[in-house]
Amino acid sequence: MTALTHPSAPQPQRQVAPRIGARAVCEALVREGVTTIFGYPGGTVLPIYDVLREFPLRHILVRHEQGGAHAADGFSRATGGVGVAIATSGPGAINLVTGLATAMMDSVPMVAITGNVPRALLGKDAFQETDIVGIALPVTKFATVVMDPDEVPFAVAEAFEIARSGRPGPVLLDFPKDVLQEETSVPYPEPYELRLPGLLRPVRGDVPEADELAEMIAAAERPLILSGHGVQIADATDLLRKVAERSEIPVAHTLLGIGNIDETHRLSAGYAGMHGWMHVNKMIQQCDLLIGIGCRYDDRITGKTSTFAPNAKIVHVDVDRSEIGKNVRTDLGIVADAGDLLAALLRRLPQSDPRTEWMDQLAAWREVSEARSWHGSGAWREGRLSADYVVDQIGEATNHEATLVSDVGQNQMWAARYFGFRKPFHHLSSGGLGTMGYSVPAAMGAALGAPERETWAIVGDGGFQMTMQELATLVQDQIPVRIAVLNNHRLGMIRQWQEIIYDENYHSAELLGPDLVRLCEAYGIPAWRATRPDEVAGVIAEARKAPGPALIDFHLDEAQNVYPMMLPGKGLSDMVEGASE
Repeated sequence: MTALTHPSAPQPQRQVAPRIGARAVCEALVREGVTTIFGYPGGTVLPIYDVLREFPLRHILVRHEQGGAHAADGFSRATGGVGVAIATSGPGAINLVTGLATAMMDSVPMVAITGNVPRALLGKDAFQETDIVGIALPVTKFATVVMDPDEVPFAVAEAFEIARSGRPGPVLLDFPKDVLQEETSVPYPEPYELRLPGLLRPVRGDVPEADELAEMIAAAERPLILSGHGVQIADATDLLRKVAERSEIPVAHTLLGIGNIDETHRLSAGYAGMHGWMHVNKMIQQCDLLIGIGCRYDDRITGKTSTFAPNAKIVHVDVDRSEIGKNVRTDLGIVADAGDLLAALLRRLPQSDPRTEWMDQLAAWREVSEARSWHGSGAWREGRLSADYVVDQIGEATNHEATLVSDVGQNQMWAARYFGFRKPFHHLSSGGLGTMGYSVPAAMGAALGAPERETWAIVGDGGFQMTMQELATLVQDQIPVRIAVLNNHRLGMIRQWQEIIYDENYHSAELLGPDLVRLCEAYGIPAWRATRPDEVAGVIAEARKAPGPALIDFHLDEAQNVYPMMLPGKGLSDMVEGASE
């Protein structure tokens, strides 16, 4: 029988958990507004997992640390916030590297937290010891090892500030296990306390160079804006549209600039570059003023730089000073946040008369471009299923409102060209690094970050097999990602290059894969297979009804290529428009 305690009797003192480094990490994440983290536990980070339940942080247990990094990346891109991934020491930390490099190339703010062996064992080749900071430095904006529990609050605060400031990017914090276990009383710092004297922050406010740019626009007859990812990072898509309308300038976009302007807008030119629309690339080659805003003028846009935009004065606006003039000649370089520049320009521009002759030329080129046999084919040949039709039908079914996360290869180009994007932050893809396997885990993060939107992963059968273990994560957490596998039983882009460039020497292009419907059955995921155009609408409708994850295996004509195509060493004026050329 349990003895009763009299109300006036002394009450036992409640045990107060010590504020150890692990708790300081979690406190800091909460202070930074983090709600979801993606991770895989291991010995050196178990102190964090031991206290995780004490904090309002949802942990998604991924099946591979690379999946965790891509999921954090997708979460960041869909929300505009900072994604968080966590891994243990050694192989766990190293498995994050591909995801870190992906985020670095695409300017995605992310914080990776890794554990390491206790401080006394550092440098002694202890079990699972790795110099992850040394490995990560080339593929992060900043990486450091935190050697004192009292440094933990500052380190996390600084990591988030570095990740999202200026040109965003990933940051890695490495914590020896005993740093996470020892106590600290240092509070979380206020913003003014952060010690970041070397951090390059752009000067915010008015941009004086907008005067010269406004004069250049007034003098131009055939101007064109080339908009990149920096416009969305700056949350400046509305400003971009207003500037385009005020000055009557058509707007093209890069791969990561998809969503900068509604593709149905009268001034939307479309997707530019190596597999971009012919009419857009012709505009770049014929314009007399090219205004690049928040883009890098990378090789997939320019091709042979000596032949790029030969008739144009080139303007480059970027928050990163090192990008100005790096790849192409620049007549006017402006180091500024894209939003600040566009706002300054809007204040200076008078309402322009319609540029009728220039827009009529665009319309004529577009008509020819969209009439090509590789566009809008539906049944590409002999009733076989074509990729452009599948992507177009997903766009129509979702009213072009879904978050679409594409992988890398042919599927990436078909998604970019045929979904019909209307809004920013709805298109996610690995642009700079071209990481196969990105789509499914990144879609997982995007679906959790923006649950109000339907999320689709567009992936080839090659990329899908690289990270398909994350199907288990989707099931365990019932994350509603619809996966469309564009399955041509080939490494499609490899096969295409071998056909066109390597005299049809199809070495290692054929790809054996599992029966995806039966694979999904093993995971408990509803799945369908489609092989004909008349099956497409029905299976998309069924997949959209699923409360959790769902998959459609679209069997494509294996010979369908992505056209047009700019061959290596060529320029935008040398595009291959079809198989007969």
